[in-house]
Amino acid sequence: MSNGFFGKVLWIDLTKEEFTVEILPEEIYRKYLGGYGLASKLIYDHMPKKTDPLSSESILGFFPGLLTGSIAPLTGRCMVAGKSPLTGTWGDASVGGYIGAEIKKCGFDGILIKGMAQNPKYVAIIDNTKEVLDASSLWGKDTSETEDKLKSTHNNVNIISIGPSGENLSLISGIVHDKHRVAARSGLGAVMGSKKLKAIVLKGNDKVNVANSESLLEHTKAYNSGVKNDQSGAMFLYHTLGLSCLNVSAGLSGDTPIKNWGGNGPQDFPVERLNKISAAEINKYKLRDYGCFSCSVQCGAIMKVPEANIEETHIPEYETCAAFGNMLLNDDLISLFKLNDICNRSGLDTISVGGMVAFAIECFENGLINKSDTNGLELNWGNSDAIFKLVENMIKREGFGDILADGPIIATKKIGKNSEKYAMHSLGQPLPMHDPKFFNSMGRTYAFEPTPGRHTASSLDHFITGVLPRNNFIKEFTLPKRYRKPGDDRYEAMKMCAGLHQSLNSLGMCLFTYWFQTYPFLESIKAVTGWDVNIDEIIKIGLRIQNLRQAFTLREGIDLANNTLPGRVVGDPPFEEGPNRGKTVDYKADFLGYCAKMGWNPENAYPLKETLKELELDFVIKDLY
Repeated sequence: MSNGFFGKVLWIDLTKEEFTVEILPEEIYRKYLGGYGLASKLIYDHMPKKTDPLSSESILGFFPGLLTGSIAPLTGRCMVAGKSPLTGTWGDASVGGYIGAEIKKCGFDGILIKGMAQNPKYVAIIDNTKEVLDASSLWGKDTSETEDKLKSTHNNVNIISIGPSGENLSLISGIVHDKHRVAARSGLGAVMGSKKLKAIVLKGNDKVNVANSESLLEHTKAYNSGVKNDQSGAMFLYHTLGLSCLNVSAGLSGDTPIKNWGGNGPQDFPVERLNKISAAEINKYKLRDYGCFSCSVQCGAIMKVPEANIEETHIPEYETCAAFGNMLLNDDLISLFKLNDICNRSGLDTISVGGMVAFAIECFENGLINKSDTNGLELNWGNSDAIFKLVENMIKREGFGDILADGPIIATKKIGKNSEKYAMHSLGQPLPMHDPKFFNSMGRTYAFEPTPGRHTASSLDHFITGVLPRNNFIKEFTLPKRYRKPGDDRYEAMKMCAGLHQSLNSLGMCLFTYWFQTYPFLESIKAVTGWDVNIDEIIKIGLRIQNLRQAFTLREGIDLANNTLPGRVVGDPPFEEGPNRGKTVDYKADFLGYCAKMGWNPENAYPLKETLKELELDFVIKDLY
């Protein structure tokens, strides 16, 4: 076994109920790391282009990061990857908790699922025994019930599963770990549901070898000491309040979209309403801390909410609070707990659900639908009872909820009546809770990334808010001086951040690390793997991964270069009031400058042949040219 990785992945064919171990050379890890870097190479190679994502030929992968399973700080992330049934593009979703480390403990660097079971099944990989088992008694149960049942059957296991929304092939469904940690975006819960795979149960005893355990321990202790001693910075804030610490500040600054992206905070959702859903109010229900594997910050929390009859649930994070709060003009805190809990149990993506409910309310407000369409629901802004009932209908695929459960493109086609003007999405993905008019470069990210409409994709302005000038996240990483203004430096900075970002994801690192303190980045990689890499090599690896993900999306026939965002999202026309008044985001100019630096053709977003050759992606050329 090599240092940091096992050099093998597990293939599971559900049609044949067969397990196959594929041995991989070290070279592939040097080129793609782990996480969705490794996933992109294997899925690109093995899944034919234009594959229906809900067919038996579709591949669904679960990949921990390269550093996951070691003690390197904040490296507990796991990537779920495949073709998105929601957008038709490359699809990925990140999940925390312990599932990534458990995959490593089972002796694998990834698990790939293909085929399709005839009846509901779950996969159990326990102490080197691999089985495909009957899940008929679990089908229809929510993710909490599923985990409780499986843990009563198998001792000391980690589980990832789908709820009723994944079973019902909702295209905005995700995959759930530890009851409430969700790989939410891209609709990959529907891919798992199409394969009739209810859950994967994991338990292993293998350990990740590291090249220099003393060095890794030294750097980890120093980093964790900094976390412990931070009594005022982002680490302290995230630990004590969780990500909902952003609820008020982001709502006031113009970062959070308001009223389906059409409103402004001071007028539509002022500070007195924001304070009702503040982190201080949310944390009154906190029972104890929760943190992912190898995380010393622990930004999660377990809550008890008697008013909602909830004995135990996870804290609603910023994106969820914004999607069900600001976007819907809903300041009913208890409803946020209930909506978060029911979405996690069913396996629905809270960002997408909030976006679809906001779309429905605006359609209702403008007379495109009425109470006869909504089964009597009065879909008004802030009507938390109606919002909750509509989400229940989305989970059950009943009535109008069934129309919303597959995202905005299908919903607008079914409703018609020019309803698409109220659907805030990019290529079918409802947009996240960060406004490009506040973080300008997110316009390019939302429109032109191979996974469109994602705030966790590379965005220069979002990235530098954490990195500079607050701290020196990676001391070897320095951006050009004039990165804040349009021009050569800004576009070069976009390229650099894109490369670094892909590598961070593929290493298994939590993206919040760039908000914290200086990270022993190159030192940790060397201590785990023994590789003596520099920052330029890390950026180049990330660019290789980004280009391959881009090629996958283009190979599927997606016209990324001509994608557009809704006008109100980018300030076209500019808002006349609020913190984003007068702002218009020139995201298409950002895209042109980005393409020039990336070595892409701006007319079709294709990587140039010479770019692919330079990144050792020659095998892609035949698919694009």
